[in-house]
Amino acid sequence: MVKPAKTAESARDRDAVLRARAAMLEGVGREIAASFPGITRLGGQVVAALYLADRALSMDELAEELGRAKSNVFANLRALEAAGIVERTRATGKRHDAFALRGKYPDVIVGAYIARLRQVVSDKVSLSERALGLLGDARGAEAEALRAKLTTLLRKYQRFAEVYARFPVPAGPVDLEQVLDAVPMEMLIAVAETLRPR
Repeated sequence: MVKPAKTAESARDRDAVLRARAAMLEGVGREIAASFPGITRLGGQVVAALYLADRALSMDELAEELGRAKSNVFANLRALEAAGIVERTRATGKRHDAFALRGKYPDVIVGAYIARLRQVVSDKVSLSERALGLLGDARGAEAEALRAKLTTLLRKYQRFAEVYARFPVPAGPVDLEQVLDAVPMEMLIAVAETLRPR
C-alpha cells in the first residue's frame, strides 16, 4: 500500500533529480565544447553522462540517455578518446565496447586541459621559429617590426615550454585539489598577485 503523501514527494524528488541531471549535462556540454576543438556540446554531455553513471556505458546506452543518434555519439567519443578524456573497454564475453572516463571527473578534464595547453605551447614555439626562419635576414622597417614581434612571441612561448620541462605533469587525470594542497599558500598568493590587473 502506497501512501499518497509519499507518492507526491517521490514524484517531486524525481522531478528535482531530472532537472539537476539536465543542468549538469547541459553545463558540462557547453564547458567542454568551448574548451576542446573537435568536441561538440554533445561530447561534453557524454562526459557528464559517464560521470553520473559511475560505470562504463555502451554507445547504445549513451545514445538513449542523451536522446541522440549513435553516429553523433560515436563521433564525439572518438574525439574524447583522442583528447585523453574517455577510454574504450570491452568486458570478456561482451559483443560491444563500453566507454568510461579515464579518471575521476573533473580530474580527467584538468589533465586534458594541461595536455592541450602543453601542445599549444609546443605548436607556438614551432610556428614562431618557422616564421622567423621564413623571414630570414630580410631588411627594412616592416621586416624589423615583424622580427621583433616574432622574437618576443618565441621568447614567451619558450619560457612556458621551460616550465613544462621543469615541472612535468603526468599524462592523464590531475587532482587539482591535491596540487593546490601541496603548494604553499604564500606561493599561491604571489601568483595571484602577479595576475592582478595593474
